[in-house]
Amino acid sequence: MNKTVELVKLWGDYEEKNPGCNLDDFFRHQLMAKAADEKKATPDWQLRPGINGKLMILIRRIGKYHMVYSNKALEGTGLDQIEEFGILVTIFNQVNPIKSEAIYNNIIELSSGTNMLNRLKKRELITEYEDIDDKRIKRLKLTALGEETLGKAKVRVLEVARMMTSALSEEDKQLCFQLLNPVSEKFDGTFQKFKSKSFDEIFEAMIK
Repeated sequence: MNKTVELVKLWGDYEEKNPGCNLDDFFRHQLMAKAADEKKATPDWQLRPGINGKLMILIRRIGKYHMVYSNKALEGTGLDQIEEFGILVTIFNQVNPIKSEAIYNNIIELSSGTNMLNRLKKRELITEYEDIDDKRIKRLKLTALGEETLGKAKVRVLEVARMMTSALSEEDKQLCFQLLNPVSEKFDGTFQKFKSKSFDEIFEAMIK
């Protein structure tokens, strides 16, 4: 069968079963169908996660690889870990934020983030000063050395990102971003908001 004819037939069958669908829905369905066909049989006694668990494991493994190789790439740049790079980027992009903004924007515990800021300050990469309107508030600013360090680190971090995504086409990258970005958006701002909540309370609030 001609590939164009086959594609039109597949679309027709899908549209008939899913009125109101669009092409994005159709192509996602095709990808899922292909993944289902590639499932490997596993022994019944093994502990195997469902699709939700598999997705989280995949994201976590990719995240761990990214952290390991990012930290290695940052050697010699003046930064010790990728979280420090994230802090400097936040201070630069948000134009002198307060401490808590820089910390929570990077999803770091307040105590750990404060220690990190102190280390960056000791290495003269950042400085802090009193807010003009509220003397109780301390704002953060990159030093000249901090901006230079950020520039060097950026090159290495972009190389890591390029390496980590090299197995994907540009279209695949756009699709991955389109599919996963809503998950990130749903949880944005919840790290600080739910800090004092139990998991059951967080689950109840987020699963609605």
